[in-house]
Amino acid sequence: MSTYEAPNGGAQSIWRRPDLSSRWWPVFLRNLLVWRKLAIPSLVGNIAEPLMWLVAFGYGMGALVGEIKVGGTAVPYILFLASGSICMSAMNAASFEALYSAFSRMHVQKTWDGIMNAPVSLDNVLLAEMLWAAFKALFTVTAILGVMLALGISHSPKLLLAWPILLLVGMMFSCIALIFNALAKGYDFFTYYFTLVLTPMMFLSGVFFPREQLPTLVRIISDWLPLTNAVEIIRPLFMDQWPATPVRHGLVLVIYTVLAFWVALALTRRRFRS
Repeated sequence: MSTYEAPNGGAQSIWRRPDLSSRWWPVFLRNLLVWRKLAIPSLVGNIAEPLMWLVAFGYGMGALVGEIKVGGTAVPYILFLASGSICMSAMNAASFEALYSAFSRMHVQKTWDGIMNAPVSLDNVLLAEMLWAAFKALFTVTAILGVMLALGISHSPKLLLAWPILLLVGMMFSCIALIFNALAKGYDFFTYYFTLVLTPMMFLSGVFFPREQLPTLVRIISDWLPLTNAVEIIRPLFMDQWPATPVRHGLVLVIYTVLAFWVALALTRRRFRS
C-alpha cells in the first residue's frame, strides 16, 4: 500500500481518513483577500461566457424551437436552457478554480508549502481549496441567476432553494477537479479534463436538449453523471415545481463529493510525499 510521510516522520497510508480541523479557515480567508483585488475582472470572466450561451441559444434557437416538454409540462426553451446552464456554470467555475488557480498555488507559486510551514496540515489546505472553489462557483451562479431574474426567465420562489444545491454542485466538481490537479504535471494536462470529461458531460446531461432523445444505453449512463443529477434537481425549481426524486439525486451528488474528495486527498498526499 502507498504511504505518506506524516509531519512527525512516520509513514501513514495516503488513504487514511481526513484529519480536518478549523484551520482550513485562515487558508480560505487568505484566498478571499487575494481574490478581492481581482473580483470584478474575475466575475466578468466567469459570467460572460454562460450569458453568451444563454442569449445566443436561448433567444436565437429558442425562437426556432419554441417550447419543450419537461415531464409533460411545456416550457419555453430559454427557461429549459437557463435551468441547465446555471448548473453548467457552477461546474465550470468550480473546475477552473480547483484546476488552474489551485495548481498555481500548489506547484508554481509554492503557496501550499509556505502555508504548511505553519501548523496547518495538507488535509486542511485541500479542504480550504475545495470550499474556496465552491464559494467562487456560488458567487458566479448568483450573479448569473440575478441576470436571469432581471430578464424575467423565471420568478419561482423555489429558486431560493437553488443556492445550497448549487453550493453542493460547486463542492462536488471542485473535488473532482482536485483529483486531476493532484495528477497534473503542468497546465496543459487540464485540457484533457475539459475536453474529454466536462464537454461530453455538458451535452449528455440535459443542459441543451432533453435526454429522452439520447439512445437508451447512453441515457442509462447519463443518469449517473454528476451534472445530470444537478440539472434534475435545479430544473424543476425554475419551473416552480418540486423535483420528482430529490433524495436520489441529492445522494448521488453527496456520494460523488465525498468519494472525490477522499481520492483527491489521497493523490495529493502521494504527490507531496514524493
